[in-house]
Amino acid sequence: MSAAVKFDQVSKQFGDLQALNNVSFEVEEGSFFGLLGPNGAGKSTLINAMSSLVTPSSGRISVMGHDVIQDYRQARRALGLVPQELISDPFFSIRELLRVQSGYFGLRGKAQWAWVDELLERLALSEKANAETQQLSGGMKRRVLIAMALVHKPQVLVLDEPTAGVDVDLRRTLWEFARELHSAGHTIILTTHYLEEAEALCDRVAIMQKGEVKALEKTQALLARHPYRYLRITLPEEHNPKTINLTSELQLRLVEREASACLFRVEKNISMDTILGWLHENGLNIKDLSTRDASLEEVFLDLTEVKP
Repeated sequence: MSAAVKFDQVSKQFGDLQALNNVSFEVEEGSFFGLLGPNGAGKSTLINAMSSLVTPSSGRISVMGHDVIQDYRQARRALGLVPQELISDPFFSIRELLRVQSGYFGLRGKAQWAWVDELLERLALSEKANAETQQLSGGMKRRVLIAMALVHKPQVLVLDEPTAGVDVDLRRTLWEFARELHSAGHTIILTTHYLEEAEALCDRVAIMQKGEVKALEKTQALLARHPYRYLRITLPEEHNPKTINLTSELQLRLVEREASACLFRVEKNISMDTILGWLHENGLNIKDLSTRDASLEEVFLDLTEVKP
């Protein structure tokens, strides 16, 4: 499968700060790709370089085969960016704003205006079409940004923290819309600090730290490669998990004492018989026991050793 976006040894330096350090990877056409990392990892710099908002110190970036510097017009036409920052325009209504955005790409006429109206409807903005942005809530402004990014029907859509600061209902709505866009053939690149979002949506992820790619893999393969599983034991109400004494094997693997349970991180190569033996030796009166594989957030924490 051909690459929708290709990063080839991309570096960027701001004074003494090495924001990107020889970043190389490809985003396959038609994929739903997650770009993850803690604050300061280089994600925004990489996206800004892809969008021609920042010029790399070295290396090459192409979008749908078009170099973002040498062939920037075609590269920009193939790319739609939903930025983190919300907009506030005091001069145009939402519909007018989308028509102005269309004009930047030389798009006009009945077919384009019909597409603008369809975007307004799909993003539940029709009732606000004649309102100005300062009259909208933060969630509505986020929808306008998505409409602006899609107004020229780009092949690649970048969602940079699209659900930051929105309520749960809107987050679910945006998830559903993103899935529909992906099903319609768009290549989507998502950055998010909500790692359950990336786990639910992305078929492939890259985890960045300090300007470099720490991991690049299919999401499920990355989760499967994680060497630990998680064991949660629930105790009867008369037992307080915070006061019980644990044997050394269990104490070493304890992650958290909850209100009525204990969570342990256990190596996958340790058999369940051995684990049950430890629990029996500890003399715990167990009400319930469950195991699960690591979540993407837990893999992220292990790889970066910082909170997302």
